Amino acid sequence: MNRIKFFRLGVYFIVAFLTFISCKERTKKVVKTEPVVFKKEGQLRIIKQKVDTLIATLDIEIAETDYETQTGLMYRESMADHQGMLFIFPDERMHSFYMKNTEFPLDLIFVKSDSTIASFHENAEPYNETGLSSQVPVKFVLEVNAGLAQKWLLEIGDKIHFKKD
Repeated sequence: MNRIKFFRLGVYFIVAFLTFISCKERTKKVVKTEPVVFKKEGQLRIIKQKVDTLIATLDIEIAETDYETQTGLMYRESMADHQGMLFIFPDERMHSFYMKNTEFPLDLIFVKSDSTIASFHENAEPYNETGLSSQVPVKFVLEVNAGLAQKWLLEIGDKIHFKKD
């Protein structure tokens, strides 16, 4: 009788060991993900309002759907200085952004429905989950590399004009 119990115990041990080994091997599989890359969907110009002078021209990626606006520039390593992401919302209201899973610093430019810059937040810190508010109701938000708002000497009242491709 003890031989049968010993045999069963041995079988249980072998089954448990094989199950453990097979589970362990599954966790070693590497999941390959494609890098998220910039996709040009339009062009945007920034105009200095006081003197009606072109400040910059950018290739833009447009975020309009819920998924696009929630994801934004997350999971990207960088963006060229001549590129930006334009968020287009269905209505003008207060908007708040954060830098969760965003790997590089950004300037956030908040724009009213009449295309005038209402406010901006410079040098948003990567991975920071603190909300960055528009401070006033806006319809658009333009994200560009950190430092460009200062380089361009942006001011409240400057304008944007964009067109989709």
